[in-house]
Amino acid sequence: MPQTFLDGLAVRTWCGLALRALGRARAEIDAINVYPVADGDTGTNLYLTVESAATAVEAVFAGYETQPGYETRPGYGTQPAGPTLADAVRAMAHGALIGARGNSGTILAQLLRGMAQVLAADGAQPRCDGPALRLALRRAADSARQAVAHPVEGTVLTVASAAADAAERADGDCGTVARAAHEGARAALAATPSQLGVLARAGVVDAGGSGLVAMLGALVEACTGETVDTEADRPAATPNALPDPDPDPESETEAEPAPDADADAGACAAEDGGPAFEVIYLLEADDTAVARLRTRLDALGDSLVVVGGDGLWNVHVHVDDAGAAVEAGVEAGRPYRIRITHFGLGDVHTGGPRPPRERAQRAVVAVVPGQGLAELYTEAGATTVLARPGEPPASGELLAAVRRAHAREVVLLPNDAELRDTAAAAAEQARTEGVRVALIPTRSAVQGIAALAVSEPGRRFDEDVVQMTSAAGATRYGEVVVAEHRSWTTAGICQAGDVLGLIDGDVAVIGADVTTTAETVLDRMLQAGGELVTLVIGDEAPETVAAHLETRVRESYLAVDTAVYRGGHQGALLLIGVE
Repeated sequence: MPQTFLDGLAVRTWCGLALRALGRARAEIDAINVYPVADGDTGTNLYLTVESAATAVEAVFAGYETQPGYETRPGYGTQPAGPTLADAVRAMAHGALIGARGNSGTILAQLLRGMAQVLAADGAQPRCDGPALRLALRRAADSARQAVAHPVEGTVLTVASAAADAAERADGDCGTVARAAHEGARAALAATPSQLGVLARAGVVDAGGSGLVAMLGALVEACTGETVDTEADRPAATPNALPDPDPDPESETEAEPAPDADADAGACAAEDGGPAFEVIYLLEADDTAVARLRTRLDALGDSLVVVGGDGLWNVHVHVDDAGAAVEAGVEAGRPYRIRITHFGLGDVHTGGPRPPRERAQRAVVAVVPGQGLAELYTEAGATTVLARPGEPPASGELLAAVRRAHAREVVLLPNDAELRDTAAAAAEQARTEGVRVALIPTRSAVQGIAALAVSEPGRRFDEDVVQMTSAAGATRYGEVVVAEHRSWTTAGICQAGDVLGLIDGDVAVIGADVTTTAETVLDRMLQAGGELVTLVIGDEAPETVAAHLETRVRESYLAVDTAVYRGGHQGALLLIGVE
């Protein structure tokens, strides 16, 4: 039998297989999420975390595929160059860190980071063999346990440690070690109810641990090409297991899917009651500041997990004072992507359960590129998903937003041509859950604004979709951005730092000044006529650009109105719509 190993391509394969495995098991894992807060989305959050990791790995491979070269690998001869093992595992760990959802996803990110610390270390071999994988799994388990303020047995930490223990006893190549780790994790998962009373009473195994077993099963297949018995790995929720409750969209401070509150890390001592809020954010800070932050947050609440390093951290904690948890992050460094979720399991005064919310008849779900537009869309009644620069939302996030909208009929506005397939996947899944979804292929947020402006929930659904689609299609869109590197465009060669004016997705103008370029773009768009110009100004745009363009329209184009909005940090300096 040939020796098996991990290289960059095998890591890419692992990501894809893990994502599919978690996609198949997501609903079952959600259903067994009972400790300490049964909010039923551990499977979804693990899926979203791995989806972010897989996206980061694919981006690394895309960079090589657009600039092909050749290299010689032992035993393979000369072949197209690709990412090294170190490139791939670093990307996987970083993607998981920035995309981690909930406590379980945060711990998974640290597990992957621990593996990367071994496999991408200076002097590490270009291919991971059995001994290296044993070290990586041990570092993963130990670093994840160290990231949790108060570890509890019977959780994903227990499963990770058991996998590492079993791997250390295995003697052989990567395939042999991965199989041993998988078997050790399965045995440990089956024993979790005997270690944690709440699991035994619900008749389920640990949800986060179940997700880790699926990850290790995918690792076996990536190393050996042999599929594991996935049915044996699938969690079986008993009749005592709690159902997946409807999330409460009004309890979130950002237009993002609510993170899970399962304490796979097991920081919460009480199984009933507990803090009211889950707070999660990314943090740019040095090690000394993070050490102080851990101490402060540990005093504020429980379920504290801080993972990451090298200046970037993912912070997760359950608290009653969400503001204080965020303020502690501000004192430590620069927190961003802040998500605050109210658990909302019952009335804190009466202890009574919250009655199920009545489904709305219709809702609009939209992807928006900045906080300013998110507020505008929200005021117009839409449920929003924030797409930060360089971090497009995954299909799972769009699906979570559709669920959060809690409506029988949903109009989905991706507002980005590259998100159409992602949005289509989310819409298809939502349809299987009984939601009627119409996807309008908006390619810019200004087209989404036009569609939203003509929406009338009192109309028949099909008629409303037709009117919204017509309004979006009648809106030309442009944007002004700064080139990040030298490249070919439809308007010629641009250099890094040039100002680019795009019309309907193609570069039409290459300039040196933002205001002048924006004026040229606007003039070209209005050559075909128009009744309304929509300007969305980004934080990085010059303060005078909006006033200059408004004056230009007023003086040069009769009977054309102008609407100006602040988009916040939206990537583009300026978005332009002409209806």
